[in-house]
Amino acid sequence: MWKKHLLALLVSAFLFVLGTNGQQVVNAAPKGYDVPQQGILHGNIDTISYQSKTVGNLRKALVYTPPGYSKKTKYPVLYLLHGIGGDEFEWLHGGHPEVILDNLYAKGKLTPMIVVLPNGRAMKDDRPTGNIMAKDKVEAFANFEQDLLNDLIPYVEKHFPVLKDANHRAIAGLSMGGGQSLNFGLGNMDKFAWVGAFSAAPNTKLPQVLVPDPQKANNELKLLWISVGDNDGLLSFSERTHKYLTAKNVPHIFYLMHGVHDFHVWKTSLYLFSQLLFKPVDQSTFDKYSVVGLPASTNIRGAKYPQILPDSRVIFQVRAPEASSVQIDLGRKYDMVKKDDGVWTVTTDSISEGFHYYSLLIDGVAVADPSSQTFYGMGRMASGIEIPFDGDRYYELKEVPHGVIRIQKYFSSVTHSWRQMYIYTPPGYEASAAKFPVLYLLHGGGEDETGWAAQGKASLILDNLIAEQQAKPMLIVMPDANLGAGGFNEKSVGTALKMFQAEMTDAVIPFIENNYKALKGPDNRALAGLSFGGLHTLYTGLQKDHKFSYLGVFSSGWILPMLQPFAGAQYSFLEKNADKVNKDLKAFWISDGSKEDIAYKNCQAMLRKLDELHIKHTYFEYPGGHTWPVWRMDLYKFLPILFK
Repeated sequence: MWKKHLLALLVSAFLFVLGTNGQQVVNAAPKGYDVPQQGILHGNIDTISYQSKTVGNLRKALVYTPPGYSKKTKYPVLYLLHGIGGDEFEWLHGGHPEVILDNLYAKGKLTPMIVVLPNGRAMKDDRPTGNIMAKDKVEAFANFEQDLLNDLIPYVEKHFPVLKDANHRAIAGLSMGGGQSLNFGLGNMDKFAWVGAFSAAPNTKLPQVLVPDPQKANNELKLLWISVGDNDGLLSFSERTHKYLTAKNVPHIFYLMHGVHDFHVWKTSLYLFSQLLFKPVDQSTFDKYSVVGLPASTNIRGAKYPQILPDSRVIFQVRAPEASSVQIDLGRKYDMVKKDDGVWTVTTDSISEGFHYYSLLIDGVAVADPSSQTFYGMGRMASGIEIPFDGDRYYELKEVPHGVIRIQKYFSSVTHSWRQMYIYTPPGYEASAAKFPVLYLLHGGGEDETGWAAQGKASLILDNLIAEQQAKPMLIVMPDANLGAGGFNEKSVGTALKMFQAEMTDAVIPFIENNYKALKGPDNRALAGLSFGGLHTLYTGLQKDHKFSYLGVFSSGWILPMLQPFAGAQYSFLEKNADKVNKDLKAFWISDGSKEDIAYKNCQAMLRKLDELHIKHTYFEYPGGHTWPVWRMDLYKFLPILFK
């Protein structure tokens, strides 16, 4: 008999050592993980009865003890909760956790633990009969928090050899139980350091209620796990929690897999989650778990691809059964692989934050992805994808007063044709008797007046800054700067610069000041632009006829030697008029991406020349290339400077 007990203790100790070796990324359940295996040790499941002061009667729960269980060993505990239509038997009948756990123990992948499967419907008649959605039965799931904390946990800790601190206590559940796990676990971090939600249901509290103090969650939680199927109708509840936690920098695993609201997802979740419990945690691996991404916000309605994984890799899929080769062009080209059903797929490297243009290359022909929204950029309509990141809240759609973007037609006396511009008016514009200063904001080459409104998110950036009292209410006028015959040489660029200067001074500004509540005079005008729009800003903004007191040049600078005649003429003007220019300009703000920005060398050369000429200016650099993430940040930094 003593040999049997000794063997059990040795097995338990061996498994415990293996189970504490640290965290490895396992993001799929292998075939047979939920099939009973012969020739291995098995745990036991027993029923317990405990007196519930919360409910006022005797309640029941199931308890799984691991292989080699010994009353002389202290174990951590996982409380595993069921859904709205189940009870303490739901996991046992639908998911057979004892099989999953036994198999994991046999492979040395678990820290030995006790698992308690309670009835999470805390009421006297706690059976899932009749109308399971009845008000009293739904409320009973919330009441279970007190039953769990005040009745069940004390009973378990009195009658089983368990460790009694938060670091050795976990809570997880499916559906309604997933919501309970988040509500109870995050609401009682002094009791639970390990929290798992599998397909959390609508009973899940709002994220800001769940985690009002992100720093406390960072300090006290060992692991926060959220998993859900990509075709689950309740996906949005897990997604909103995940997005909030990401925005607040709360480490967590968001595991998205192919599946619906069923035990395929929940069993896989238990298989993966249980292997992480009560071990050293490597947070750097958290974004490596998900095998499916969330659809990009730039997808057309209902399109599942492209999908963005938590580590910002992107999964693309396109159906092209007759194609011989398909690539994704997203800064670099990715070869897609064709599956038997004619669907091509690829997963990219991690993509940097913000907005990016991309194309499908089908047999060498660049086309837009039919699953994505298109934007005018690259000189044509192109697909775009938005990659979220921790710091994107400055252009997030928030609960603040919002301005309006108007599409305005006007007749140009310069081109003798009807033209179009976008105009942002600030919150309260219509009701206000006041007039507002104006920022004239220019797009880059290959783009048009829609660029700052769509790709640039200018309205959201200014809405948020105004709400935070960081920027003054103003108009933003976004004209179409595409003038001239096109081409990229000294003559064509020079013609475009001259025509746009005339368009601004003779058509755009007069129209705005005659038709909108716009303050007049240089002190109430700003001009800024990105890339080619930066050249327009230099050429139009630095003239003898002083029209703008604020200039912003984003990722730009005179292109030398091609535009030497224009640069030379402007530098000569600045040299002769340095004192006047410095007096006239309240802000000459120049920005760039890092060295990978194609305008970087031109910009640096211009900065050196401005220093030589003693022209006052401010320089800002933001890591990134010649892309919208850089220009959004430029606008965010530039707006607070204006009209103060």
